[in-house]
Amino acid sequence: MFDFPKKAEFNGVVAKTKIYNFAKPSRAVRDRFVAGIQTIVWKYKLASLTTNLPARQGVEEIQVFEVALKEPEIGEDLLRVIDRAIAMPIFFLLTHGDRFRTVAAYKRPSDADSSKWVTGDYFSTPWLPDDTARIALPVALDLHGLYEQMLRRLIPQPPRRGESLKDQIERIAQLRALEKNCRLLESQLAKEKQFNRKVELNQQLRALNEEIASLQNSSFILHPSSFILHPSSFSLRLDIKA
Repeated sequence: MFDFPKKAEFNGVVAKTKIYNFAKPSRAVRDRFVAGIQTIVWKYKLASLTTNLPARQGVEEIQVFEVALKEPEIGEDLLRVIDRAIAMPIFFLLTHGDRFRTVAAYKRPSDADSSKWVTGDYFSTPWLPDDTARIALPVALDLHGLYEQMLRRLIPQPPRRGESLKDQIERIAQLRALEKNCRLLESQLAKEKQFNRKVELNQQLRALNEEIASLQNSSFILHPSSFILHPSSFSLRLDIKA
């Protein structure tokens, strides 16, 4: 959690119906919204007037939404509904009891249509005690740079030298896909009885691990991330009971 400037406070309650009007979620998703989310508060607006940083590359404001949960986890699709309704980058401050976690996805204007936004995978800190010390906002020259540095604090794999945020996100997505395939192969290998098939699966597993090691190689690191998480350690479970 960042120590946001006092003048960036907005503290506006966001009605769920407003989110529905813009995002058009299905009835089932709306029901899960009610079951899983207590309140949504537009906590901070990081803009030129509140940060003294100019807008650049489509980032005119960065929003911070405080979402009070009824249960410890919510589905990723519920966060996507909010992201779809707000055409600006959002950092979610999820709270439950006396704990919180910060969650955000890489969000950028579409290359095909700058009026539309593309939302990538979500990254998160672990659950932390509410009294955890807040960290200062990164030093930046503009809002685009501030957004990139804030988001990089949540990304599990440090950037390589000269690696853009977009390239870093794509590399992490590849890592996650490869690790998922790796887990599937490991499961198949554990169940396989035929020796020849085991040899074949081991070869595939070895090749996957080599690809993973290559993508994880960060010999040239810009800076250490404040929150280092294994890519598979964070998932927003889709198990909210309606």
